[in-house]
Amino acid sequence: MDSFSLTSNQLKLVEMPLNEKVFLEGPAGTGKTTAAVHNLERMVIKGVDSGSILILLPQRTLAAPYTRTLAKMGFPDGGVAGIMTLAGLARRMVDLFWPLVVEEAGFERPDKAPVFLNMETAQYFMARVVRPLFSRGFFESVTIHRNRLYSQILDNLNKSAVVGFPYTTIAARLKSAWKGEPGQARVYDDAQECAVLFRRYCLEHNLLDFSLQIEVFAKHIWTNQLCRAYLCTRYKHLFFDNLEEDTPITHDLIREWLPQFESALLIFDQDGGYRRFLGADPVTGKTLKDVCGNKMVFTNSFTNPPELEATATHFGRVMNYPVKTQSADSRADSFIKGRKTKSPLVVQFNRYYPQMLDWVAETISHLIHNQKISPGEIVVLAPYLSDSLRFSLIERLHRFEIPAISHRPSRPLREEPAAQCLLTLATLAHPEWEIRPSKYEVVYALVEAVAGMDLVRAQLLTEIVYRTRVGQPVMTPFSSIKADFQERITYTLGERFDHLRNWIEDYRQDPLNELDHFFSRLFGEVLSQPGYGFHFDYRSGRIAANLIESARKFRQVMSEVEFNSGKSISQEYIEMVYEGVVAAQYIGSWDSRPGDAVFLSPAYTFLMSNRPVEFQFWLDIGSTGWFERLYQPLTHPYVLSRHWKDGTPWNDSDELQAAHQSLTLLILGLIRRCRNKIYLATSELGEQGYEQKGNLLRIVHQVSRQIQNG
Repeated sequence: MDSFSLTSNQLKLVEMPLNEKVFLEGPAGTGKTTAAVHNLERMVIKGVDSGSILILLPQRTLAAPYTRTLAKMGFPDGGVAGIMTLAGLARRMVDLFWPLVVEEAGFERPDKAPVFLNMETAQYFMARVVRPLFSRGFFESVTIHRNRLYSQILDNLNKSAVVGFPYTTIAARLKSAWKGEPGQARVYDDAQECAVLFRRYCLEHNLLDFSLQIEVFAKHIWTNQLCRAYLCTRYKHLFFDNLEEDTPITHDLIREWLPQFESALLIFDQDGGYRRFLGADPVTGKTLKDVCGNKMVFTNSFTNPPELEATATHFGRVMNYPVKTQSADSRADSFIKGRKTKSPLVVQFNRYYPQMLDWVAETISHLIHNQKISPGEIVVLAPYLSDSLRFSLIERLHRFEIPAISHRPSRPLREEPAAQCLLTLATLAHPEWEIRPSKYEVVYALVEAVAGMDLVRAQLLTEIVYRTRVGQPVMTPFSSIKADFQERITYTLGERFDHLRNWIEDYRQDPLNELDHFFSRLFGEVLSQPGYGFHFDYRSGRIAANLIESARKFRQVMSEVEFNSGKSISQEYIEMVYEGVVAAQYIGSWDSRPGDAVFLSPAYTFLMSNRPVEFQFWLDIGSTGWFERLYQPLTHPYVLSRHWKDGTPWNDSDELQAAHQSLTLLILGLIRRCRNKIYLATSELGEQGYEQKGNLLRIVHQVSRQIQNG
């Protein structure tokens, strides 16, 4: 969109004097970010130093419009704008001013540099602290996987930092709201003790997880006059986008900092706040409106046709939530009052779950092959994207020759087939670790690694060539097996297998200490070459890149920490991944999605990508997963917030109200990111064979009747 196609409101914002502080709000899809990037471009053209511009975002994945604009301009003045999250800003400032705050913040090694932890390395050190406590009976009544247990303890620490309460009061806050079984109080106490021990461990070893980075920045750097003067001198112009998805501590910071900026543009999405489970607080974000001299509201949607705007209004009425008409010409109101057109909702009921997936795949095939819709304009959304759902739907789409990819940020590294392949081959190449992969793991590694290798041939080959001696897994050459088995496997696949095997054998003679270097060599010299599974498979390439980056960051952190476990850093990393560590956020997984592939994703993940599409498919709308919170026995996002009064019990009515609000905002957010039509699919019997009667299904029934009745 060039400046000539901007609306009058957008032009008004772009043409404002460079000393204005503006609070801009409106629903998603009304062109707020578009106006912001035009304003950014105009500022740089008019001579504002790029290096004096701070672009603050709640999540790194939302930076794309700004990075593209600045890259296109080429930084004419030589400065580089700061595009970062609060965590990124905190890390930079802690690193810069470490000598000034290290002792005051309580770290025990002031002569040592700080060691910054990402999600993966924080889970690793949390596991080191917590594992010995299991033998003492900690978390005996908790049945979740250990990696989720570690991440929930970390989440409690993160909440204390971004909300602004002492981390030593986590259990007290949770227990004051709990009125169920008394045994749950013991779980909160266990989680509290683990949090305290982990914080103590971090202070002893100069480790800074997310929570400690935020606390050190907020309590020691921002309050230091020298540090604050540096920030206020460095940055003169602020862009704060999607502030409703950011945390109270960020809003506090900007409220104090705003008078020091020469100009500011604060952008607020109405009906947002999808990251509440991560501490997002639209309520404190909205209060920033009071400290801005200029207020603007965008209402005209660039995304929704009038039918979808009317649909959003219908959903709002059913859910007792007022939905403001987005378009200035009141198209939605006129649609509702009698101008009937074809409904943008298509609801499909099925008896069985596989029938639902068949219908979805066939409908997508019709859109792509008959209506010539680009696959990249289609998303398939579910409350949770299970492995079985992902596999079943992608297989069905592939039968119609439709490319499809998925993205699930919470998916552990080891669950990706490409990562499993690399990990299995790493254990084969490093027998000194004494990790012997099972035949099952070798079979699936060969299927992924060797192009054309199907499951039957891989299983036959593995049964013949793979042997596990004491601490020494061995693969014999293809050329040594009987001729009739060679013919069944085929000589082409056998030759590819032998090349892979010989590469591993050669590597064993001169192994590397750095696991990320091993992955890079294996990928570059074998797996990405013609005849191997990662050749032309861009998804596998991205996963390999994420795994390499993960191993590299782990090695860099571990090399700065003084302890000796008796194992190599590479072996420690492999064991951590096999334990199910949740992967950190890798931008490549969000940004490099091919534009010609159907996208499968959890609904909230799609919302946070902030990208409208032509067609959406909502799967399994009878599932309770659309309405119910994920089970988190060690934490609670609503109790650990600024808006819950200590000592007030959290009861069933509170849970229902919170779930209803979340579902309402989720529905509106999805509708406002659709340009054409929404397909809603359900089955009478769900994936596990149980009858489906979730709240979203009931709401869709009511909305459908309203649309039919006009």
